[in-house]
Parts: sequence; C-alpha cells; structure tokens
Amino acid sequence: MYGCVGKPICCPPQYCVRDYYTQRIVPVIHPIVNINRQNIVDVPQHYYQTTTRNVVVDQGFQADFGRFGYTGYTGGRLF
Repeated sequence: MYGCVGKPICCPPQYCVRDYYTQRIVPVIHPIVNINRQNIVDVPQHYYQTTTRNVVVDQGFQADFGRFGYTGYTGGRLF
C-alpha cells in the first residue's frame, strides 16, 4: 500500500505574478502659439463746418404803436 503505483502525474505549473510599477517620465510637448492681432475698426469722426450769413430783411415802414398804448390790431382803421 505504501509503494508507488505507476507513473506520477505532473500538473502544469501555476503562476502567481506580482506586478510592481515604477514611474518613468516621458516628456509630452504642447506647443502654444500666442498671436497678437490688431483689428482696425472704422469709427466715424464728425466735423461740423459752420457758415455765417448776413441777411437784410426790409419790413417797410412800421409805426411803433406801443408808445401810444396800442397793443393789438383790431382789423379796422387805426385812427
């Protein structure tokens, strides 16, 4: 009973893997381009040109009735 009975059975090996991680720096370059733009915008600037005209108005003969106490025209004869 204590003796070997035929060939031994050999099973495939089982693996127990322990992963360890070590950091390694890999540079990643992000190029940035700064653009300074000058935009030209038309802005109206108003200029005013003034002109002076001398106009003569001839009203004919006008009696100054205010001196005599007359304040308005009644549509009839004045005197």
